[in-house]
Amino acid sequence: MRLALDTNRYTDLCRGDAAVVETVELADEVWLPFIVVGELRAGFAVGSRGSRNESFLRRFLLKAGVSVLYADDQTTHHYANIYRQLRKQGTPIPTNDMWIAALVLQHSLALFARDAHFDHLPQLVRV
Repeated sequence: MRLALDTNRYTDLCRGDAAVVETVELADEVWLPFIVVGELRAGFAVGSRGSRNESFLRRFLLKAGVSVLYADDQTTHHYANIYRQLRKQGTPIPTNDMWIAALVLQHSLALFARDAHFDHLPQLVRV
């Protein structure tokens, strides 16, 4: 399985949630969308354990099979389609999560997230 982690599942992983750890360990590839990395680092910047959390993130990103996923021109087309769909449905979701969804769809990944608003995008494969 090719897995993209949302911010909340990365946090669950760091907290040692057994089900999350198992899912991540079973994945063939683990991707952190750059938006997730930004959200994490924003949290580190205002938290009390910033340097510790940054060290853990760096170690995680060095593991075999783990990579950061960046946007490109094609991502913007997926984003625009998601924006149009959600607008037609009347079911907006946070902008950062639209970017995450666009990357997941573009790269045919399974999204590992707790946020229920991703359910408004049934074309997403969810874990």
